[in-house]
Amino acid sequence: MLLKIREKSQGVFAWVILILICVPFMLWGIQNYMGGGSETAIATVGDKEFYQQDVNRAYSQYSQNLAGMNIEESVLKKQALDKLIQDEVLFQHVENEGLVVTDTSAKRFIKGLEYFQTDGKFDNKQYKALLGSQRLSPGEFVNRIKKALMMEQFQKSVIESSFATEMDIKNFFKIQNQTRDIEIISVALPQLEETPSNEDISEYYEKNKNVYLTEEQIAIEYIELSLDDLAKQVEPTSEQLQTYYNEQKEQYTTKERRKISHILFAFTKDANDDEVQLKKALEAKLALGEKEFSVLAQELSDDKLTAKKGGDLGLFNIGVMDKAFEDVASSLKLDEVSEPVKSAFGYHLIKVTELVPGDVKSFDAVKNELTIAYQRSIAETSFYEKGESLTELSYENPDSLEVVSDQLGLDIKKTSFFGKQPATPPTEKFEITKETVIIDAAFSEDVLKGNNSQPIEIGTDKLVVLRMAEHHPADVKELDKVKPLIITSILRNKAKKIVLDKATEMKKSILSGEKMQKVAEDKGLKVLSYPKLTRTNKDVAWQVNQAVFKASKPSKGKTTVLTVEEPSGTQTVINILAVTEGVMTEEDKTQGELAEKNMANAFGEAEFSSTLNSLRENTVIRLNIPGSN
Repeated sequence: MLLKIREKSQGVFAWVILILICVPFMLWGIQNYMGGGSETAIATVGDKEFYQQDVNRAYSQYSQNLAGMNIEESVLKKQALDKLIQDEVLFQHVENEGLVVTDTSAKRFIKGLEYFQTDGKFDNKQYKALLGSQRLSPGEFVNRIKKALMMEQFQKSVIESSFATEMDIKNFFKIQNQTRDIEIISVALPQLEETPSNEDISEYYEKNKNVYLTEEQIAIEYIELSLDDLAKQVEPTSEQLQTYYNEQKEQYTTKERRKISHILFAFTKDANDDEVQLKKALEAKLALGEKEFSVLAQELSDDKLTAKKGGDLGLFNIGVMDKAFEDVASSLKLDEVSEPVKSAFGYHLIKVTELVPGDVKSFDAVKNELTIAYQRSIAETSFYEKGESLTELSYENPDSLEVVSDQLGLDIKKTSFFGKQPATPPTEKFEITKETVIIDAAFSEDVLKGNNSQPIEIGTDKLVVLRMAEHHPADVKELDKVKPLIITSILRNKAKKIVLDKATEMKKSILSGEKMQKVAEDKGLKVLSYPKLTRTNKDVAWQVNQAVFKASKPSKGKTTVLTVEEPSGTQTVINILAVTEGVMTEEDKTQGELAEKNMANAFGEAEFSSTLNSLRENTVIRLNIPGSN
């Protein structure tokens, strides 16, 4: 669900909208969210106070957005709090500025959220059920959406007002298309055959124990609420399925496809025109034995627009033409031509040129599919209700899953030990220890302290609460088990020092005025030249290319010399001889509009960031966190 809404919301503040609307299962301990009570505020922005539950809620959403990224929990929590404060600063500003989002705009946004839709259409019943599960009224929900959209409105007003000048674009391509003439000497790592002493090995081991650790592992117990499991408990009667089939029959119906053409003999102002046009229509029908319908339409039809296409009106839709016309058009057989049909426009000859009969799948044909759909539709209400109970009970009883299991009738399951990295990617079959969100939750600070996790959404039909069963912290491996790795590391480090010293010595020689060719020959190496090197050139390692274009330009009479280490350990000595400024090519000119748009957007983002910083500096912010100012 959260993912679907994220896809639907494209702005920088999309995640703010998610926090504000409190969609199901984002929160835990709902009763604790009803007010701060005597709890001390964690942060105060102007007159607005934020309590621990607000910070937890912000962290919950922030961490879900960054699921799978290897970021320390403490860092994520700090970033989430900072984002919460920054967004409150912005909201207070837009509110003071009098920005407004109408109820209509907010409701339109809500109706566009896929999670509140069934078969692509807004489902009011589902909408109210989801709000009810979070104890939110539609009015309160709309107000929260309006607040988030106000922030989005201000963001766009800043970003979209930025622009890039013609000079900006020229300067961009001047840098982008710049070329550099370089020479390089590559110094590869030597293969050392020596064996380090035991003393060297022991010393390296003691200094680098943190590198040779066993994998931290955890075994968890968990409760899983599954919509599919609840659905399987629903046993519909034949009468219930038949009623559901009748309600959903349109889903199992293929509508008739009927394409028609016509020849129109239009009325004029003459008194006897009715008889005249009828006569023309009858004569035209008689002529069908000699000419094709489409040819006659081109020659005779007063509907000049369709006459050019042989009278083709396209697919036939009820409610567009006169009833008499529609009655005849819907009763004709394929290739049959009607008798003259009178409408407000004149007399028509109608022909069906394409006919694919409609079809309704029988109850028996769709019974299995229908049963599954009915079971899930009935189970959804129970799923949301039990989800709310699961949320509350797991929070109120943080040191056990027994209460949740007993009251909801859900089994407590247990896993074997697993680490922080999934052994294999998740498969179509649900495997809990291969889900990134589960792994992140299992190794979170709160769970490792012995508490239940917050409810974790997996897709839109599973909710999991877990806790630690057993934990094996990372431990230092014994020396004997890592000795071969240590020997390899010692020899590699020694080899890297050798090539670094050699490259540094060569760099000094070049800077002192020696020719690149002579320096290379003295070391038994070769010089490679790359005239007109571009930023996209792939003939050199990307680390070398990047360093070349980051380096300063050669000054008068002197080249720019630098060294770069490649991932393989090779040290590359680079001599930048000349720089040629780029110019806009004809191809660049065709992309000028895109470049202008991207640059304007970049300028706008920078301006918006600067605006936020300025607003924050002028807002009184107080933090009640140990170690903060």
